[in-house]
Amino acid sequence: MSLIFIGDIHQNWHHIEAGLAALSAPPRAAVLLGDIECTAPLDHLAAPLLDRGVAIYWIHGNHEHDSGPEMWANLAAPERNPLTAAGALHTRVAEIGGVRVAGLGGTFLPLVWAGDRPPRLHRREQLVADFAANRPDLSPDRAAGMMHFLATTAIWPEDVDALATRQADVLVTHDAPSSHPEGSLILDRLARAMGARTIVHGHHHVTSVAVANDGLRVLGVGDAWAVGLDGSVVWRGAKRQRPLPRTSDGWMVQSVAA
Repeated sequence: MSLIFIGDIHQNWHHIEAGLAALSAPPRAAVLLGDIECTAPLDHLAAPLLDRGVAIYWIHGNHEHDSGPEMWANLAAPERNPLTAAGALHTRVAEIGGVRVAGLGGTFLPLVWAGDRPPRLHRREQLVADFAANRPDLSPDRAAGMMHFLATTAIWPEDVDALATRQADVLVTHDAPSSHPEGSLILDRLARAMGARTIVHGHHHVTSVAVANDGLRVLGVGDAWAVGLDGSVVWRGAKRQRPLPRTSDGWMVQSVAA
C-alpha cells in the first residue's frame, strides 16, 4: 500500500483521520482527486497525512473556487503551502513509488468546453476577448471573478494537448472518462495517447472499477474514500454513494462498492 487515491474530501477531513487511524501503517503517498475545498491552506488541513509522513500529491476539482480566489489560493499558492505545493499534479507527470502518475484537474464547463462537443475556447488568453464580446453587461470585478473561476477550474484544451505529448502509467482526473454515463471520451483518448492503462477519478462520489474492451481500467473513488492502485478499498469515507445510473457502452463494471 505505497500509493493510495483519496476521493473528494469536501472539507470532511475527519474521514481521512479515521481511515488512517485504522491502518496498521500509513501509505507512503496519497493523491487527492480534487474538491478539497480549502478553507485554510492545504498544508494545515492535510496534517493527518503530513504528520504521518505521507507524501501528498493533488489535483483540483470544481469546488476549489466556491468562496472565490482566496479558497483557490489556500490550495494552489506555493507561498501558503511550502509542504504540498510540489505535489501539484495538474498538467504534470510525477514518478510516485515507481509509477508515472499524470494529473488533469477541473471539470468540463460549457463556457469553455462541454465535454465531447467542440471547445468554445482553447487557451486561457482568449478569455478577456470572449468576455468583452459576449458579457459586456458584467462589471469589471464580476467579469474578473468569472474569468479566474474558468481559468482555474475548467478543463482546457491547451492542458489536454500538453499532457497528450507525455507518457504515464496512470492518469488521475477529477471529471470522469466515458466509463461513467456522465463522463467524457476526451479523457479516455487522453489516457490512451499517454500510454496510461489506468484512470483514477473523483467527482461523481461512487467507488467502482470498470474495464474497457481494450483493457483500459478506470477506478472511481467516492468522497473521502481511499483506494489502492489495484482498486481495493483502503478505507470508506462518506457513507453516501451515488449509484451508477447505467453501464456505459464499451465498458464492463467489475465492481461497485456498497
